[in-house]
Amino acid sequence: MVDKTRITAAAASPPELSDPVRRRIVVGKSAKPLIAPESTGLESVIDADERTRIINTTESPWRMVCALGIDSEWGSYIGTGWFVTPTTLITAGHCVFDRNQMNGWARQITVTPAREREREPYGTTVATRFSSVDRWVSDQDPDFDIAAIHLDKPLLDDTDSVFRVGAFTDEELVEHMINVSGYPGSPGAGQELYWAKNRIRAVTPRRIFYDVDTSGGQSGGPAFIFRDGETQPIVVGIHAYGFGGTPASMNMRVNSAPRIIPAVVDQIEKWCSTADGGGGSAG
Repeated sequence: MVDKTRITAAAASPPELSDPVRRRIVVGKSAKPLIAPESTGLESVIDADERTRIINTTESPWRMVCALGIDSEWGSYIGTGWFVTPTTLITAGHCVFDRNQMNGWARQITVTPAREREREPYGTTVATRFSSVDRWVSDQDPDFDIAAIHLDKPLLDDTDSVFRVGAFTDEELVEHMINVSGYPGSPGAGQELYWAKNRIRAVTPRRIFYDVDTSGGQSGGPAFIFRDGETQPIVVGIHAYGFGGTPASMNMRVNSAPRIIPAVVDQIEKWCSTADGGGGSAG
């Protein structure tokens, strides 16, 4: 097992966080959850919905998160992705390939960074090249629900606006405070960026489970942490599941993400370095 953090696609000069962003993000560990008031009953929302709508989407790290409009043989869907290089987005596997919902691969995906309703500050593009891993495509195994979207050209005018990814030990992750952002269907109809924070409750070899509020459409969004004293976010999971994706044996009401482990870091690096992305096993 690799104990050191492994980072890929690190920005040469990490963008500074503005004061409002600094007040929002969470850093460090906590043995207690952030307390929410009365429950709203929304799917995958834990107690009250504590998500915050992000208006200034051109600030870091929000401009690195993209709204996805997914077109497939069996219908249209929404999702979320995030930049790991200027021309590579990471997302959930089921945003690009889903045998049950889409009848296979997406036909095309419209990518819009930093979308805020009708405002598209960096424009939009249509992608037709996607990659996932063998275990997702063959078995749709939730532990391997990861994918990449390949763009023909960069959309952001700042080439340093990419997320890092990191593989951390179980001990480092459990009770670490985590941030999750994305474009839900409710609220916002996939056109508004939302963010929430809380703690990592548990980990398995390939999944991270947290108390963070999410809902449909946020699949593929970054689940990221900040290390003490650092200003650049590190993605440790790819959000993909609400309560229904949590194994009953865990006896927890939590949402979850496929975990960034060394094999996933290696796979992302391969996707970033090849022209067509290719497939892979990710361990």
